[in-house]
Amino acid sequence: MIYYTVNQQIAIITWAMTSSPMNVLNDESIPQFEAALEQAFADESVKGIIITSAKPEFVAGADLKMILHNNDKNPSEMLKVSMGLNRVFRRMETLGKPIVAAMNGTALGGGYEICLACHHRVALDNPKSVIGLVEVTIGLLPGGGGTQRLPRMIGIQAALPLMLEGKKVGVSEALKLGMVDEVADSPADMMEKAKAWIAANPAPLRPWDSIDRKTGKIVGKENFSVPGGNVQSAVGAQIFGTGTAMLMEKTKGNYPAPLAIMACVYEGLQVNMDRAIMIEARYFVQVATSKVAKSMIQTLFLGMNEVNKGISRPREPKTEVKKLGILGNRPMVAGLVSLSERAGVEVVLLKDTTSEPDLTSFDLLIEAMSGSQTRSDVRVWPDNTVGVHSLWPLAESQVVEIIASRQTADSTLATAFDYVRKIRKTPIIVSDSPGFYLSRCAETYRAEGLLMLTEGINPVLIDNGGKGAGMPIGPLATVEHLPAVPSQNEHQPTLEEVKTRLLYRQALEAVRCLGETVVRTKLDADIGSILGWGFPAYTGGAVSFVDFVGIETFITTCNRLADTYGERFRPGTALRGLADKKAFA
Repeated sequence: MIYYTVNQQIAIITWAMTSSPMNVLNDESIPQFEAALEQAFADESVKGIIITSAKPEFVAGADLKMILHNNDKNPSEMLKVSMGLNRVFRRMETLGKPIVAAMNGTALGGGYEICLACHHRVALDNPKSVIGLVEVTIGLLPGGGGTQRLPRMIGIQAALPLMLEGKKVGVSEALKLGMVDEVADSPADMMEKAKAWIAANPAPLRPWDSIDRKTGKIVGKENFSVPGGNVQSAVGAQIFGTGTAMLMEKTKGNYPAPLAIMACVYEGLQVNMDRAIMIEARYFVQVATSKVAKSMIQTLFLGMNEVNKGISRPREPKTEVKKLGILGNRPMVAGLVSLSERAGVEVVLLKDTTSEPDLTSFDLLIEAMSGSQTRSDVRVWPDNTVGVHSLWPLAESQVVEIIASRQTADSTLATAFDYVRKIRKTPIIVSDSPGFYLSRCAETYRAEGLLMLTEGINPVLIDNGGKGAGMPIGPLATVEHLPAVPSQNEHQPTLEEVKTRLLYRQALEAVRCLGETVVRTKLDADIGSILGWGFPAYTGGAVSFVDFVGIETFITTCNRLADTYGERFRPGTALRGLADKKAFA
């Protein structure tokens, strides 16, 4: 629902959607928003417009389900979505009535693009608010004029890092950067400042626009001077010359969105705003219809939200862990203690496991584990105890495995899940087995790299293959002491073949873990692979990698690798079984 009211000749358009937890741009809200704007434009008594929200957030962004719905359709459908929104935003700029965004809370992605299309931005000084164009983090680029308006407002040098990193900033930093124009101390102050600006600016004109002498209409200005230097200036040459090279080094060409953002800014800032929006729309369609965008949206946004909301959690009553008992004295205990105490949990260390403590005094009892030394053969209270595990020091890890034995009760799993969320980590539930899920799969990356080394493959080529495939570091970089190896072969494999071996070995092991129910769901497997050991996010995760390349291609390639390098690559019956269960698209 979007409300429309008029107060003192100022139209107030208030976002208050009931169909979703937060305000989002979707097939329902965009037409309502446009209708409210048109009502204000048509009313001659209305002298200005304020856009705000009745929810704690302003507008959280675009509904990504809408993007996914159009992902595999004709690109013209996605172009309609982008250009339809841009038409609304451009009318806001050019119809002559002053429009102010009263940003009462978080404004991200398309939500911030609404603000950018306004003539003025007043943000409430809310410590919980974050502002930014975050689309790149889910494989997209701003599709509502963001790549064109933000650089024109704050300059290329300041705007590009924000878009390329998907950085979210607080209100005070947004003010310093020029992303907002004013900050208000209270909601009432915010609305008063918005009204005051409208009164002082009855006929606003964006710096990149001008008034056509013949028609009197506002149109895009040719040869607009970008703050800090144009594309073709010395500053621009340095940014785009070195920046593109650095971006290619960082992404290895695996992520199309960052390069498309660079191209949007480079091409768009050399033409007027109306043509620039068309350029952005074409790049948006190209990126939004890609496999990468589909994979990242499904796993890193929709999937991550489902995991953190508890889709894998047993359907047990919500728990509140206030007192935690930790068995063992492993290296990760210090991290557990620190994170727990920071979350307001009392921690008691129990080093003696030969006698049974008073379980009634704890909300949760954890046997702390670490790496290959993990164990979950708790003898005295099996149904009330879980294991917890992460590959890195817990403070640095984003994901935590909750280890369930055959005796672990659902109520205990649910409590552990709630605890992991309380310490702000992402939980996945796995079965008790050697190496669990994370260690077992991560080890295949290192192992395949070492096997290549023994085959006489150049170690630089091996590590470059890993990084080129999208892994954070090369496989040999994870080995402290490399073994003595034979001399290098005269005939070295291609970089692509090295990448294929490394990715397929990991993905196949993840598929096996899913088939053996070491990890319970495909989503947990994907989230765990990306957050746990750094499997490339552009694929959607280690199991979704099968969807990314196509199941038939995956099976054919695995069989070719098995014939060439060994039976460890043979897909076997597990993959076929999962395919029959429609675990893959």
